[in-house]
Amino acid sequence: MTARLLYTLGPSGAGKDSLLAWLKDRLAPDAPLHFARRVIDRAPQATGEQHESVSAESFERQCSLGAFALHWKANGHHYGVRHSEFSEQHEPHWVVLNGSRAHLPQAFERFPGLTVLHITASAEVLRARLIARQRENAVAVEARVQRSVDWKMPAGCQLLQVRNDTSLEEAGLQLLKALQTLPDWPHF
Repeated sequence: MTARLLYTLGPSGAGKDSLLAWLKDRLAPDAPLHFARRVIDRAPQATGEQHESVSAESFERQCSLGAFALHWKANGHHYGVRHSEFSEQHEPHWVVLNGSRAHLPQAFERFPGLTVLHITASAEVLRARLIARQRENAVAVEARVQRSVDWKMPAGCQLLQVRNDTSLEEAGLQLLKALQTLPDWPHF
């Protein structure tokens, strides 16, 4: 497998899905990038990431059969990435994956040459966005913000960081600039 992995992670509220969608919308159809589709044990949502929805039982069964190259649990859901997302059909592409901070050590073990794209925002911006979503109470919001503040990058991983504190356009331009610093990133 020679496809390179851009393992995207960051705290809730940082705008990972929005920024990846921004990037995808600006790429030429023949750009050498593949956006890995995740399998998640939740129903499809009206907005956000397009994923394959399965029941928790189906996810567990598929996991036990070795269906996933990577899998993890976060925020009460199971996430998996099928082996086919990293197959030769995607070479010499970069595979872009929306991953998990907690699962990064396992992903790095499986893909030692991966590059981490850390999308983040200030604690104040994260807090404001999470409160505006109205999905969690104040205690849960503060716990998420604190996890973001406390997170440390594991040694040995190549890191690109984008701060999404202002507009999506500004963060997108930061992202494009950061990607161009990678020595083997395709210039298109």
